[in-house]
Order: sequence, then structure tokens, then C-alpha cells
Amino acid sequence: MQVSVIGAGVAGLSCALELAERGVAVEVLERGAQLGSGSCSWFAGGMLAPWCERENSDPVIARLGTESLGWWRERFPATVANGTLLVAHARDVAELRQFGARTGSFEWLAADAIAALEPDLAGRFNQGLYFAQEAHLDPRAALTALVARLSELGVAIRFGVEANAGMLSGRRVVDCRGLGARAQLPRLRGVKGEMLLVRLREVSLKRPVRVLHPRLPVYVVPRGEGLYMVGATMLESDEGTHISARSMLELLSAAYALHPAFGEAQIIEIGTGVRPAFPDNLPQLRCEGQTLYVNGLYRHGFLLAPALARRAAEVLLQGSHFPEVMHEDSRQRRLA
Repeated sequence: MQVSVIGAGVAGLSCALELAERGVAVEVLERGAQLGSGSCSWFAGGMLAPWCERENSDPVIARLGTESLGWWRERFPATVANGTLLVAHARDVAELRQFGARTGSFEWLAADAIAALEPDLAGRFNQGLYFAQEAHLDPRAALTALVARLSELGVAIRFGVEANAGMLSGRRVVDCRGLGARAQLPRLRGVKGEMLLVRLREVSLKRPVRVLHPRLPVYVVPRGEGLYMVGATMLESDEGTHISARSMLELLSAAYALHPAFGEAQIIEIGTGVRPAFPDNLPQLRCEGQTLYVNGLYRHGFLLAPALARRAAEVLLQGSHFPEVMHEDSRQRRLA
């Protein structure tokens, strides 16, 4: 079997790697001129937080995400397994309790325990939730590592190639183009996310810290060497080239509220990406002839991609069927 994977975001690279590791002849076609060009994966938070995501997602997201944790640790050793810390200011403690009621696999922390985990937050928060089994990674480093592993396996990645399934007759195709596949998957919509990359050496965080706020929950993710990713908004929009002034103000204000030192941080980069999502915000594997579409990862790209890639490989090689992530009719029957 020969397979062409279209798209070199995290979904496409994960699918290509799963297939290549099983001995399939694979190529990857990417319309961007280089890795990360126009990909929402390049601007992702990289949080592997299946239990946090249970708070406002279908349980299938947590199940798939939990499965993906080991995949990343095996294939990207730089994955950091320090858990996730969730905090709220005194006026928002009710939000913290509601969050805890909707999820699991955490422990409540008092002020002294928060300070023990993150000394630079000492005295700033009285209560928090600690999800000790969660992890995070640097998305750009992870994508680069996947490309290197694919190269070792002899997989060609061709950049600057505009492709769709109709142009690749005679081959099996895994289409991971995100919103680029909307002509074939008309129910896709765009959800814009905006982020900041800042440098601040005066504060040292060891794990992602999520700050609950009724209007804009924000996460701050350490990237090492004083770099932090601050994100992210969720706007119903296909416009992925500009960040709004309001969003920047809110992101900066939330980071400042986490620790005032962020007011002196150097802004290194401003980024936006448009995530592909279906109406129910759940991912889909959809078979259409010789093409398997892997799409709709929404804001869970790095969390879900490995588990979806495993299933995609089994669909292609074994004819397997996975109702929880196959087309919407199957999911609706499961939920009925």
C-alpha cells in the first residue's frame, strides 16, 4: 500500500508516522513553503491536559487524550510531565469549584502547597487544583522531531505542494488539511486562537498554569529559557492573520494578574491560528472512497492527534471502525 498524507500539521505528521512505523510507504504533501507555514499547530499551546479538558468537553476527548500521553513521551522525550496547575483569584473561587465538579484526577491545593509547586506564585493564590498526571510540550520542537523521525524512516515530505485527493488517483489518501478540506467537509468551521510569546526571566514556572476568569480563562505555558506562551482566545472566525487589540489587552492583563512581573515581559511574537471544528467540537475520521479525512481537532490538536493517528492507521490497514470518532451519524447513534 502507498499512502499520501496531505498536511504537515500535527495531525498529518502523526498519521504519517503511525503508518510509516507499520511499514507503509508514505509521503507527506504540504502546501506551505516550510514546516509551520499557515498551520495552527505552530501556534498551539502544547498542553497535554486530558483531565482539564473534561471540564467542558465530551468524555471522548479525555479518553483519547489520555491515550496520547504515552505516545508523546515515547516519540518526543522532551515532553515535560510536571502536571497542570489551575488557580483562581479570590473573587473567582466559585469558578474553581465548578471546574473541579466537572472533571477529575486532581487534588485541591492550599496556598502553601501552591507555593511548594511554584515558588514564584507564593502568597498570590489561596486555592488551586493540581492535575499531576498531565504534561506539556513545545509544539514547534515536537513537530520538528516528528519530521526528523519520518526522515529516518524514509518518508518524503514535500513542501510547497498544493494537493487534494482528486489529484492523487490510484493512491490511498489521508487528508489532514484542516479548513483546507472545507469543500469536501462543508460542516467545518473556523475557531480563531490568538497567543503571545513573551520572555520574562524574573519568574520561573515549571508547568502550565491556568488562571480561571469568568470572561477569559488564560493559560501560561513555560517554554524554557524564560519564554512563556500566553493564550488563548477562542473566536468564531476564519480570519487568522491579525490579533485584535482587545484580545491582546485581555491576554496581557490575565498574565499580569497571574504575576505582576509579566507587566515587564518582552513580547517576542504575536500569533494567530484558525482551528478546524465541526458543530459538536468533536474530531472525525471520515472515509470517502480512497480518502480518509482526519479533521475537526478543534483546540485539542496535540492532545488528540496520536490517538486519532492510531485509529486512522487501523482503518486503512485493517478496515477497523471506530464509532466514537467516525462520521457524525455514527456518533449520534452512539449518544442516542
